[in-house]
Amino acid sequence: MSETPRFRETGGDTSTGLPQRRTGHAFAHTPHRSDSRTPQTPRGARQPGPGGRPGTTPPVPGRPAILLAALCAALFALITWQVLVSGPLLTPDAALSRAVVRTVPDAVTQRLSDFGNIPVALPVLALAVLYAARRGDRRGAAAAALAMVLVPALVVPLKEWTGRPGPLEPWAAGYYPSGHTATSYVAYGAAALLVRPYTRRPWPLLGAAVLTGLTATGLILRGYHWPLDVLASLLMCTPLLLGVRHWAARPVRPAA
Repeated sequence: MSETPRFRETGGDTSTGLPQRRTGHAFAHTPHRSDSRTPQTPRGARQPGPGGRPGTTPPVPGRPAILLAALCAALFALITWQVLVSGPLLTPDAALSRAVVRTVPDAVTQRLSDFGNIPVALPVLALAVLYAARRGDRRGAAAAALAMVLVPALVVPLKEWTGRPGPLEPWAAGYYPSGHTATSYVAYGAAALLVRPYTRRPWPLLGAAVLTGLTATGLILRGYHWPLDVLASLLMCTPLLLGVRHWAARPVRPAA
């Protein structure tokens, strides 16, 4: 005995039966969600970013980087305010400078401070920019070049505005913030951020930190700058390097 189907949908019958899901070619490549429903927005079709999270173009800066940049900006504003009003922070700053200035021979500290000279630091960054651009990281190369251009655009007006005298030249002005520290920090730091993705090693960042530290140490010991001048330059330029890090190529992980 054959069974008769309960309902059979025909071309002219639209009043009986429930709408049935079609499984033709229109649904062959539709992405599915975990609850078997198809995504309703283009978000479901985005390619995952690092760590499996939905990616965006360009990538959005992480919250730690934004918080660090905000903290550096706040501390830099505090130090600048103290310099402008001759606040209490200048007392321990001057005491530390008097305790360490000329404790190391000038021949040594002069060589260290020279790492912040433009003819020394700028070629290092230029080579890194050219290398990154040839490897296809044009966004990172452009960000590094822009960060370097912003250094004198920030330092020169601040020197004119604050007019702080130097440790060994109280009659002169324009020592805050330290231009040599800013130059070395951005040049070596940006160069390291551009090269590191292709080396798969931490040595570029370590080398940049050592060169910047030597520059800052030489400037303070030689008496070219107060310690707060150097610290302020590091705080001012850290957001610039965070921007370079954001736009530079991501480190290449070795295959498992």
